[in-house]
Parts: sequence; structure tokens; C-alpha cells
Amino acid sequence: MNAPSPHAGATAPFATPAARALRYLIRVPLLAWHVLIDLPLVLLLSTPPIGSLRLGDERLEHRLISAWSAGLMRVFGFRLRRIGEPLPGAAMFVANHVSWIDIEALHSQRMMGFVAKREIESWPVVGWLAARGETIFHARGSTESLGGVLHEMLARLRAGRSVGVFPEGGTRGGSEIGPFHARIFLAAVEAGVPVQPVALRYGERGNAQAVVAFAPGESFFGNFVRLLGEPPRLAEIHFLEPIAPGETDGRRRIAELARARIVEAMTG
Repeated sequence: MNAPSPHAGATAPFATPAARALRYLIRVPLLAWHVLIDLPLVLLLSTPPIGSLRLGDERLEHRLISAWSAGLMRVFGFRLRRIGEPLPGAAMFVANHVSWIDIEALHSQRMMGFVAKREIESWPVVGWLAARGETIFHARGSTESLGGVLHEMLARLRAGRSVGVFPEGGTRGGSEIGPFHARIFLAAVEAGVPVQPVALRYGERGNAQAVVAFAPGESFFGNFVRLLGEPPRLAEIHFLEPIAPGETDGRRRIAELARARIVEAMTG
């Protein structure tokens, strides 16, 4: 999949240095409030027994994290739009991977324990929230770590909880969707739970994928600061047709089918 030009949806008034400076002037205080005031409130209300109370089919703690994540997206100027509905109960959600903001976009819609690279754990704010959001941290390239991740995913799915994964194994600059690693789907196969593909599109018809993605050599902090000054834009979360247990044979075929549905949504 080739992404549209990163500047296809930009207009000159929003791209000027003065406009970026104004956005920082507005958003930095909003971010400070969201981190220094809202986040401690979320932490306080998430502790037992309050956080364990249930609202509908979700714990209060999970609802609060979703609300905080949606608020963070708005601070960064993203207008959230959900297409489709996330599955309830035990499910594996699989999405294309663009940037760190993907976790916040998904958490804003549905609580799920992510499988994410271990480096995220040390990231300011996002790392802490990821840990609170039951993220399973994985050391890339470690077979031992992957075995532990699969074991934890299987245990959660069998307990009726959901997990979220980025099967590409990393970001690709927003210009393409790479092949999905089939092994990560083993937990869903063994637990007998559905897999729901999720397409993440930034900008109108995905024309800002490359803007949101990490630039070559860009650090988390650099991407974080740059996105904070970007023009307002759309963030679409497409919850696509799930792949039911037994619908197709083997984890490799599930990986191919999930990727195909995401690519179709991205280009549609």
C-alpha cells in the first residue's frame, strides 16, 4: 500500500511557522493540564475498589483510560472517527502500525492489553499509561521474550480479556503496510477467539500517514513534539469484519486475511 502525499491535505495558512507557534501556544498548556491534573485523577479513581467497579461491560479503570486517551488525541488536534464496532469480550485486535499515537487511538475506543516493544515502557507519559493499560512488553528479536508474550496473551484470552497487536512488528514510515508475522496469531488460534482487523487512517482518506509516522532517525520525543504542532486532522479507527474461530485454516492464513482487510480499508 502506498500512502498519499503527506502534504496532500495541507493548506498554506496551517503550514506557516506562525500557525505552528500558535498551536504550541495553545496546546502545551492543554497538555500540561492533561498530564498534571487529569492523569493523577485517573490514577486516583483507578485504584481499588473504585477502579474495579463496572460500568456496563467494562471496569471503571478501563473507561477512564479510554477517556484519557481520547482527551490526549484531542490535545494533539486529532478528530476521532470510529467506523464499525469493536468486538466485546475476548478478542485479538490487529492493526497497522504508524506511530506511538496508534496505541492512544485504539485505547480511546476499546480497552485492550497491547503487545508492544519494550522501549515504550521508558517513554514519558505514554509508557506509564501503556503499563497501566495492561501492555505486554516484548524484547524484539528475543525468542525467549516472544514465548513469554504468547503465553501471557493466551492466558488473557482464555480469561475473557482482549489483546491488541501490531503484526508488522514495527513502523514503516506510513508509506506501506508490511507483511504480518503469523506466529503472533497462535494465541488466538489456541484460545479459540475471533481476530478483528483494525485500520488506522490519519488525515482525509489517510493522506497524513507519512506525517504522523516517525521520520527517518526521528526519536519518540522528536515525533511527540512535532505532532503537537501539526494542524488539526482526522483520525479514523476502522473496526473491520472479524475473522471467526475456524473461519480459515491456520495462523498464516489468518495473518494474510487480516492484512488484506486492512489494506482494503486503507485504499477504499
